[in-house]
Amino acid sequence: MKSEEAKANLPRVLVIDDEVAIQRFLKTALDTGDYSVHLADSAHTGLAAAVAVRPDVILIDLGLPDLDGVEVIRRVREWSQVPIIVISVREREDEKVQALDAGADDYLTKPFGIGELLARIKVALRRSLQQAPQPVFQSGELRVDLPHRRVTVGDEEVQLTPTEYELLRMLVTHAGKVLTHSQILRQIWGVAYLEQPHVLRVNISNLRRKIESDASRPRYILTEAGVGYRLKSE
Repeated sequence: MKSEEAKANLPRVLVIDDEVAIQRFLKTALDTGDYSVHLADSAHTGLAAAVAVRPDVILIDLGLPDLDGVEVIRRVREWSQVPIIVISVREREDEKVQALDAGADDYLTKPFGIGELLARIKVALRRSLQQAPQPVFQSGELRVDLPHRRVTVGDEEVQLTPTEYELLRMLVTHAGKVLTHSQILRQIWGVAYLEQPHVLRVNISNLRRKIESDASRPRYILTEAGVGYRLKSE
């Protein structure tokens, strides 16, 4: 049994979901000594709990009875950068993009495995503890030295174009997080390119050829089909 002091120091997970079965499942799966779990069954109780509990991670369903989950995400983002992971039955790509563009960090479609959820939570917590991107990013054989703008794979230095480097730097800065096509296009190329996703696809393809051992089966830059890209974080 953990002491009350130890329990108080556990990472706080706020679950905003009106399905009783999902609440029970997540409470049982997460409240095992590694996390302190708090439940809310509506958007408004969830928003109030986000202020009162100050969670370290929020898990949110989109189909809430009083407000759409996307609106909850927008409201939380007005004052907090707490990691938000969407858990929803909505599978359409445009709905995933809408939630991620509103400020969600990740998206899991119900039903999902608890192992996958725990892995996503750990990545979100690790990223939130890093107030600024680490000066040197390492994942497998890929190493990105941000201060020196140096990229290596194994012992080989990789030569990137300025645009490819900025694209990789953005992925590194948000390692583990899904970045939508529009988020990347807006930051790297500007709003004039929001309707030109082929520009991003070409540059991702070129970048993969340079850093992946097999560009057709990438290890580092992972595709979230119809949504965007995620840089694998180890």
